[in-house]
Amino acid sequence: MNWNTHLKAQSTRATQLYHNLLKIAGKSWGVPLNHRRTLFKTVTERVLAHGAVAWCLEPTDRIARKLSTIQRPFLLAISGAYRTTSTAALQVILGIPPLHLQLQREARGTALFRLRLPLSTNVSDIDPSEIEEKATGWSTHPLEHLNPTQISLVDGGNINTGLRIYTDGSKTEKGVGAAFCVLTDVNITHRWSTRPSLRNTVFQAEILALRKAVEHAVTLPTQQLTILVDNQASISSAANPKSHNSIARKIFKLLHSHPHIKVSWIKAHAGYIGNEEAHRLAKEVAETENFPETPLELPKSFIKTFLRQKMLATWQMAWDDGDTGRLIHNIIPKIQPCRNLFLFLWGNLHTNPLCYGLPPHNLLPYGTTQPTTSANMVPKSSQQFNVKKEDT
Repeated sequence: MNWNTHLKAQSTRATQLYHNLLKIAGKSWGVPLNHRRTLFKTVTERVLAHGAVAWCLEPTDRIARKLSTIQRPFLLAISGAYRTTSTAALQVILGIPPLHLQLQREARGTALFRLRLPLSTNVSDIDPSEIEEKATGWSTHPLEHLNPTQISLVDGGNINTGLRIYTDGSKTEKGVGAAFCVLTDVNITHRWSTRPSLRNTVFQAEILALRKAVEHAVTLPTQQLTILVDNQASISSAANPKSHNSIARKIFKLLHSHPHIKVSWIKAHAGYIGNEEAHRLAKEVAETENFPETPLELPKSFIKTFLRQKMLATWQMAWDDGDTGRLIHNIIPKIQPCRNLFLFLWGNLHTNPLCYGLPPHNLLPYGTTQPTTSANMVPKSSQQFNVKKEDT
């Protein structure tokens, strides 16, 4: 199957969207550049991405060329550049990835998240079973809920009676750590810590520490007991019977079956002995590289970042090895998804009367010449404005 019919239908649909965009923007440029860019990213690109996992997981050169043809009119309409400007240059200047790479990224994400299918080995060795799966429905019967006094989001730092368990999670450049400690009166009687993978998030570390603290509390004799957590998100997730997090659901069930266990928020780094000790343990284990790792499911945020980096690397390679847009490549050698300063200047500098004769399609960084605009076209009053190169 070569998807010719589908691509023709997508091209027709894109043409209709393009004309609608022209009706909004028009030659008067009534819609700012960043808004035109947003319209393309949130409307046109979303429409074209429909079903991409079926036909754009491994796009052929023909599909890539066809999608580039579909994307080009939008790039011209967004930028207002000359029609002779190369597509590759427009993509880099506007920070809009090639359409086939963007759709491939969407397709890969759908394959991993929704279809639970592995990607080719030259892309990633991630097993879909390792990815965090969204839990749905109720964790218990809707009539079953926690005791209102079990959860508190008010600072519990003044609690000084009964057994107290302090939890914390930490993430540094070296790793991720989760820990808890048990405080009886003013003495620490038990410590626990573990090291998840660097690919895990600090929220996962926080929720893991809370789960381990609850499991430890269950093994203790029934008594007045409070778990103090400095992360409100993990407390709210654990108290929600419809939480999408599987660890939070386990915590909810344990708390429901052991109503004597209370969970309270505590202000972080406020000088509380237990909280400071839990933080020290979590940070210490996070920076201990030879500490055995505790396997946790990979968060979707990590997968999305990974796929984005893959797309950017492929785009950068194509930009470096391309044959068109070489003048722009000398100015902007490194691609960047959104060049805010450049987009602002591109979309606004031409409206300044002092910059008449220096339209946005001729903006070049300070110290470069303009190959398409004669120096006689630029009034003397506008020559005092220099556009410095954006850091890339």
